[in-house]
Amino acid sequence: MRTDEEADDKNMKKLINKPEDVVLEELQGIELAHPDLVKVHYDPNFIYRADAPVKGKVAVVSGGGSGHEPMHGGYVGKGMLDAACPGAVFTSPTPDQMLEATKTVDGGAGVLHIVKNYTGDIMNFEMAADLARGEGIEVEAVVVNDDVAVEDSLYTAGRRGVGLTVLMEKIVGAAAEEGHSLKECADLARKINSQGRSMGMALTSCTVPHVGKPTFDLPEDEMEIGIGIHGEPGRTRMKIQPADKVVELLLNPIVEDLPFKSGDEVLLFVNSMGGTPLIELYIVYRKAHKMLEEKGIKVVRNLIGPYITSLEMAGASITLLKMDEELKKLWDAPVLTPGMRWGI
Repeated sequence: MRTDEEADDKNMKKLINKPEDVVLEELQGIELAHPDLVKVHYDPNFIYRADAPVKGKVAVVSGGGSGHEPMHGGYVGKGMLDAACPGAVFTSPTPDQMLEATKTVDGGAGVLHIVKNYTGDIMNFEMAADLARGEGIEVEAVVVNDDVAVEDSLYTAGRRGVGLTVLMEKIVGAAAEEGHSLKECADLARKINSQGRSMGMALTSCTVPHVGKPTFDLPEDEMEIGIGIHGEPGRTRMKIQPADKVVELLLNPIVEDLPFKSGDEVLLFVNSMGGTPLIELYIVYRKAHKMLEEKGIKVVRNLIGPYITSLEMAGASITLLKMDEELKKLWDAPVLTPGMRWGI
């Protein structure tokens, strides 16, 4: 007789073999697909630049639970991350992963840890940083906490780190590539965190492979506003609304939070949570762009697509980052990673 857990596994529609092998087999696929860009270290698991360590360059390291691809492993390469540590799905990586990754990519100029504000991530990155310092490596850490939806959640004390993480990794990665010091890179990351805000929503839940059933129950005619990237509850649940109304529910709290104001230049990032097609993201972008224009806020850069996902969740998030000449220059700088590439 089958257990309920076995029944869930049998009924789960996913292109996987065994739930316990998902992360390992993903890493093997990345290694085979991008040998010119990255290498993969196993036990402990981390992805690192094929040319690491780059002597004299600040190394930038991030990580977090798997299931958010292409973040973080897809952003390892020239102009972005030097290493990324993947935990199990929606589970923080361990201190030994972070320590070994830090040691592997240290080029002598120090290492910057970019950490999303989740309790496990912060605790384990802090432990790894202390251990690395004990081995003579200079380490700085910057926490991302851009989500305006809720102050505290199941996973955090304070605001969650979400879409801004991608923008920070790109911009700070460019600065490190240009030879900025560890202090300069850390200060830049803190500046980005202070100038960026995000909020997301979900039309469906997602299914974590080893759980085998949806993370939460969301009726067909309802949506969740302010959802987290692990399926954490948001601000409110309501009946499904037209796209323009959804954008208003997401964008207005973002604009009011910083607050963004007339005359500001911004990067507008419209992100798929994994299951939302580009045709719908462009509808969201159209309304968000129009709303910002009406407020006198000028969109000078954009990013549209599935860059920080939550497995197959249908939904979207919006991130705004206030830009200046320095940030625009670093955003435009060349990047060559599996998940993001331009200018090369």
